[in-house]
Amino acid sequence: MIKLHDKYFKPFISAKEIDSALTRMVSEIAHDIGDEIPVFVGILNGSFMVVSDFVKKYPNPCEVTFIKLASYEGVKSTEDIQRLIGLTQDLSGKTVVILEDIIDTGNTLAEVHRIFKNENVKALKIATLFYKPEAYKKDFKLHYIGIEIPNKFIVGYGLDYDGLGRDIPEIYQIKETQHMTNLVLFGPPGAGKGTQANFLKEKYNLIHISTGDVFRFNIKNETALGMLAKSYMDKGALVPDQVTIDMLNAEVEKNADAKGFIFDGFPRTNAQAEALDKLMESKDSEINAMIALEVDDDVLVQRLLARGKTSGRPDDADETIIRNRILEYYNKTAILKDYYSAQNKYFGVDGVGSIEDITVRLSAVIDNL
Repeated sequence: MIKLHDKYFKPFISAKEIDSALTRMVSEIAHDIGDEIPVFVGILNGSFMVVSDFVKKYPNPCEVTFIKLASYEGVKSTEDIQRLIGLTQDLSGKTVVILEDIIDTGNTLAEVHRIFKNENVKALKIATLFYKPEAYKKDFKLHYIGIEIPNKFIVGYGLDYDGLGRDIPEIYQIKETQHMTNLVLFGPPGAGKGTQANFLKEKYNLIHISTGDVFRFNIKNETALGMLAKSYMDKGALVPDQVTIDMLNAEVEKNADAKGFIFDGFPRTNAQAEALDKLMESKDSEINAMIALEVDDDVLVQRLLARGKTSGRPDDADETIIRNRILEYYNKTAILKDYYSAQNKYFGVDGVGSIEDITVRLSAVIDNL
């Protein structure tokens, strides 16, 4: 991921894919034009890389020239396009191929057709490396297309965001969701995970998503997902991962403008971790860290036994049950520790001490992400 000015961009199209698309376009154009000497016209500033690499690959003699138009401000295509630098050579009777870096709305293309209307060219053909079919609003024929892309702002390979990014050899796509901090918070029973989640969500303005709370909300309010989950639970079956992911997705969608999320109680397996990664990727984001509170078993047992005196929970009053719960946690977490460690995203934090001390330790990890 890169940052240009105030925006974040993620990798989208590799230099190899760009080269492959250009090679194919060169082959198609050379085949169609044959032995005729074409004039390739680049639209500055964006097309300088496209034209340069294109003509290097072109196998036959050709002429090259440029015109310059103003058509972009920031990340939006403007309606106001002006011809800044025109043609200085006679193109009468010649085949002209416009080499565009990108065509979206087609406003620039309309101006190109206006410019060449009185040039008495033999033929005017349009070639573009990138094309956004969802954005295209004109009827002009596009003769050669390199890569069709979604209607999202891109930078790199001659394309810029307010002057930056033209020099990047690959294409990056704007992140719809700008920088977020997303955490998976883990801890064995009695580690104080819930308490710390409350502090962290306030300190970093994050949304705390507890899987247990989400299930209870959906079932209590008889949502479609809640009823689906309940149908499995009533049969004593495990709720499918996709149902849980769909519930989490709904929670993320409710808070689309959030600065990030704390996931509590999910994932529990590698498959769930992969599903969560895909969910966050679909939101142009990612899990930044799995943070696990680490506490000795004997300390956990004493904490839970003490809690059981006031919580009324039978599973907090029996030491054997408590130790089995702790063992189950380690069996499940060990797998996830490996998963996130492989991504350099696992952080173990000492969970013994005052609430304030533990919060400081957790904050030190988050601040360095």
